[in-house]
Amino acid sequence: MATSLNSNTYNRQNWEDSDFPILCQTCLGENPYIRMTKEKYGKECKICARPFTVFRWCPGVRMRFKKTEVCQTCSKMKNVCQTCLLDLEYGLPIQVRDTGMSIKDDMPRSDVNKEYYTQNMEREIQNSDGTRPVGMLGKAQNPSDMLLKLARTTPYYKRNRPHICSFWVKGECKRGEECPYRHEKPTDPDDPLADQNIKDRYYGINDPVADKLLKRASSMPRLDPPEDKSISTLYIGGLGENVTDSELRNNFYQYGEIRTITLVQRQQCAFIQFATRQGAELAAEKTFNKLIINGRRLAVKWGRSQAAKEKDGKDEFDEMGTGLEPVLGLPITLPPPPALEEEAPANYFNLNPSSSPALMNISLPPPPGLPNSLPPGFGPAMFHPMGPPPPPPMALRPPGQIHYPSQDPQRMGAHAAVRHRD
Repeated sequence: MATSLNSNTYNRQNWEDSDFPILCQTCLGENPYIRMTKEKYGKECKICARPFTVFRWCPGVRMRFKKTEVCQTCSKMKNVCQTCLLDLEYGLPIQVRDTGMSIKDDMPRSDVNKEYYTQNMEREIQNSDGTRPVGMLGKAQNPSDMLLKLARTTPYYKRNRPHICSFWVKGECKRGEECPYRHEKPTDPDDPLADQNIKDRYYGINDPVADKLLKRASSMPRLDPPEDKSISTLYIGGLGENVTDSELRNNFYQYGEIRTITLVQRQQCAFIQFATRQGAELAAEKTFNKLIINGRRLAVKWGRSQAAKEKDGKDEFDEMGTGLEPVLGLPITLPPPPALEEEAPANYFNLNPSSSPALMNISLPPPPGLPNSLPPGFGPAMFHPMGPPPPPPMALRPPGQIHYPSQDPQRMGAHAAVRHRD
């Protein structure tokens, strides 16, 4: 049975006495110089209810003080931080890690069974070298691609901020800027993230943070293999101009035997055909959204069968120009040109179609100041008998006379104004 601080101390040799806690980088903080307080057998572990050494420290400026919550034995059994109870390798909740690694660890929760289970795990921890996890986690297979995508690669120090000031929420805080708590609006109480339990986090059940991450993982893009088992070809797009056949072979030979590699330099893509379907599936799983050659992230897709190509009438690298929406404002089809020139005569000056535009021997009036006598060889103007007389030149026209339709102000929406002079 687990012994607490209030009971007798006959089983005190099983209490934990450590010199340094097991913490993640986020809980330690960004300050490399930390001053910790150590309290021997300060509190009971919130999982196994055994007294353990409690450490307390401040992770940085304007941060709240943090302390260890579980003992080191419970921390080593799940490979988690003693304070935040997140996985030390991926920074994820236990429920997400166990789902990604296909682990089902049924840890007992009753007092007697939990004590027996903990003693056996302590014996296994003592016999190990301390560098690898124990229990079901140590026997698990390699992590899935989901864990690598969801894993946090940098510390999240924002998690160490102080709690929200309850007096400020009620409008009664008088400390102002000296208040060590946050003056922010609290979150919605109906939000699932507002109800978190440390035991649910440790046992990996009903964790709202884990549920949120698992929903995000289910909505992430993935590359499903086609139903046609005869397809063993992968399409690699976005190669660039400098990628060679040997570079592609060096990146894909580790997944299986390669039958052919076809480079299409004009489309900057390639087709890699594997000898087996298993090799193609392994290559697609390992390189989807993760293949980088010469600093370029390449697109990996499955190839298409010959029947699908003949049905659609296009290749894989033609998908780039299909499925585009039409641009608004552009004509869909141009009108057909006229069959014969007689059907659409050219009328560039908007002249009356009934009049003949042919003009012969047009004479210009003499400039002002010269006699009206014409030199020999220049007779009077002769016009076509069916056409109207030509308009007078611009200098001799009366004011307000308009000849060209482009000079008519009424075409632009203007109206003639009548002026009365006294």
